[in-house]
Amino acid sequence: MSFCNNNQNPGCPGNINGNPLNGLCEKVCVQTTKIFDACMLQTSVDSTVTLTDLNPASPALPLTFTGGSSTSNVGTITALSVTPIADRPGLSRVTTTVSIPVQIAYTDANGVAGTGTGTISVAQDVIMCVPTGSVITPVIAATVNMAAPRGTYVSDSTFAITSCVTVILKVQADVNLLIPSYGYCKIPQCTEFSQDACQGVFDLPLFPV
Repeated sequence: MSFCNNNQNPGCPGNINGNPLNGLCEKVCVQTTKIFDACMLQTSVDSTVTLTDLNPASPALPLTFTGGSSTSNVGTITALSVTPIADRPGLSRVTTTVSIPVQIAYTDANGVAGTGTGTISVAQDVIMCVPTGSVITPVIAATVNMAAPRGTYVSDSTFAITSCVTVILKVQADVNLLIPSYGYCKIPQCTEFSQDACQGVFDLPLFPV
């Protein structure tokens, strides 16, 4: 069993059936990351990437692009500026550059497959809700994804690529949050995977029906 196939048990996470107030038993202080605001950009980006950490080292030039993708969902925030908007209380102009770590795959002049790493950058200039006036200051973070369907070899270890980029900007802070609780979660026993040759056969009825 697991959460996903045992969610009829009221002690397991899952859909709520009936009155959601039934079973509430305490208020719990949880240390977590609270998201105050978020927005998403999905766009096509043309950029030039110079690769490092080539594997294998010293490939035979020229190289032929075969694909590219992000290596992490965490983007690096640089050149950040948060400017409150005077006539829109609670809102700020957020400008930043988000760098995405990527890996490019290629074949060299001898047909040997290889990879290298690099980064692409996406500029953001958006309006977000950024709370102010607290000891703990919210930070701007980015969740990212990149897939590169097209690319052209330029020279040495440099490629010009077209990327499909997703950037989710978030205003967040680590907080102690008070939430209602149903108590501790019931952890069901695991169901072990089996490839028994007789599996399914013994599930048949013994006599015809």
